[in-house]
Amino acid sequence: MAAWSSLYHMMMAQQEERPFSWVTVRRILEFARPHRVMLTWFMVTSIILAVLAVATPLLAGQVVNVIIDGDPYEQVLRIAILIAFIAVAEAAVGLVTRWLSASIGEGLILELRRVVYEHVQRMPIAFFTRTRTGALVSRLNNDVIGAQRAFSDTLSAVVGNVVALVLTLIAMLTLSWQITLLSLLLLPVFVLPARRFGRRLASLELEAANHNSLMGTRMTERFSAPGATLVKLFAVPERETADFVDRATRVRDIGVRTAMVQVLFVTALTLVSALALALVYGLGGWFALRDTLEPGAVVALALLLTRLYAPLTGLASARVEVMSALVSFERVFEVLDLAPLIAERPGAVEVPAGGVAVELDGVSFAYPSADKVSLASLEEVATLDTRGGVDVLHEVSFRAEPGQLVALVGSSGAGKSTIAQLLGRLYDVDSGTVRLGGVDVRNLTFASIRGTLGMVTQDGHLFHETVRENLLLARPDAGDDQLWEALAKARLADLVASLPDGLGTVVGERGYRLSGGERQRLTIARLLLAQPRVVVLDEATAHLDSTSEASVQAALTEALEGRTAIVIAHRLSTIRAADLILVVEGGRIVERGDHDDLLAAGGRYAELHRTQFAKGEQPAV
Repeated sequence: MAAWSSLYHMMMAQQEERPFSWVTVRRILEFARPHRVMLTWFMVTSIILAVLAVATPLLAGQVVNVIIDGDPYEQVLRIAILIAFIAVAEAAVGLVTRWLSASIGEGLILELRRVVYEHVQRMPIAFFTRTRTGALVSRLNNDVIGAQRAFSDTLSAVVGNVVALVLTLIAMLTLSWQITLLSLLLLPVFVLPARRFGRRLASLELEAANHNSLMGTRMTERFSAPGATLVKLFAVPERETADFVDRATRVRDIGVRTAMVQVLFVTALTLVSALALALVYGLGGWFALRDTLEPGAVVALALLLTRLYAPLTGLASARVEVMSALVSFERVFEVLDLAPLIAERPGAVEVPAGGVAVELDGVSFAYPSADKVSLASLEEVATLDTRGGVDVLHEVSFRAEPGQLVALVGSSGAGKSTIAQLLGRLYDVDSGTVRLGGVDVRNLTFASIRGTLGMVTQDGHLFHETVRENLLLARPDAGDDQLWEALAKARLADLVASLPDGLGTVVGERGYRLSGGERQRLTIARLLLAQPRVVVLDEATAHLDSTSEASVQAALTEALEGRTAIVIAHRLSTIRAADLILVVEGGRIVERGDHDDLLAAGGRYAELHRTQFAKGEQPAV
């Protein structure tokens, strides 16, 4: 088992040569500090296990000597009882060691995952728009577990192997230094093939992991509702299947080669062990027949030999295991070292009570370049895209008074959604100021901004959870009565009541078990439940049919009542009654006024109006 464990670690380890980093080691020790008491006991029990493992072969040799010498049976019985006691003690200590190992390892996994998850949640939206989700999830799973092995497996193996090796060598040299030295001559025949097989298996495992990752990514994309729709509309199913089978075939071929390499390793392991035992029995028997070595010593040497090669192999691969663990820790620390672009300032304040005015004062903004918000390894590219820094907003200024409705209109890509994201501080401005209630958003607490501003986007995103859980995201302490009230205001109560499980109905991935209008109304219900003082609607009805739009508009009437509202609209018919309409083009506000004034001016707004209503759209509010 020990040999197989060593082989496993060599298989899973990264085989590239990397410099040893004491900085990483110090950071690891900081994570291990809360577990230092358990780590100490873990090392103590590992040492005890190694001592007990060496004691049994020596006692077995004593039994043989006692039998040959014709000593009383009571002597044999005493040794047999001692061997049984050691076996029980070894089992008990082994259980304690395993419990300590599991507690330390799982505790470390929990702490690492908590720290990484908490850190990732503080990252800006730009981080998530660039990062490949699977690569990020891998840091929380594969790399965290790889780091955990440093404590649960590698530390125990190194400590136990060193103690076992020293004690075994002392015992064997005491019994017969000649046989011990000759047995060590076979060590290279054992260790070198083991390392070679380990490197080969590591290469095969890495290749299989890459193909499995690609298959997983392909399945994730194709099996989601939008991906399956796209495949059915445009792709050829036979070609999709053929591509998948091609990758699966490669994984199968790798599996066959892996199995053969493993068989070769086991065969080599068995052969070398048999040769070493033959050497011990042959040479030891020759010494015993000449009365230069006790028969029991021959048996003890043979048993000790089986406990010699496994620790030697484990220590030979210890560097690989340690470097593998360091790589995993470094990949976790790489994420933790990526500082959030947006952070809450010390002494941040709450949004003032009462009605909230929304103001942009001379705001200019450029989306950050990749090197400020992302990692090449998370994007799975060789180098990060260095583009960025080009302003998408230029000296934008406007003010929405408490209770006012301000509409943003203009061409796609003009910068309307960017303005909405700045209001919620999803990004920070490069120059100028964004204010809520007269306070710079950079001086407000994140919790205060979340509690003040609510947003509905055009995609109406929902989690693959129940209606209740999706609503409680906005207000975790809300009761069912409050949920039903929000659903009623969103014109969705009757539909939810008709569902088999009511509030407990699962809406599906991204809410795809609901229609587009139903999804939007559910997000509006979530907004109403949150009761924000500022509402931002980013083309909330852009992709709805007329019937769904009418229902959503009715729900929005409830959502906007008495609140400061910023509405981004494509259909001009939905914002005719706005207190102020801002026309955004090229990142600038080129026109401002109410509907009638802007039509009378004959500018860009009038042009957009003519274009839309020339297509037959009815200008009903």
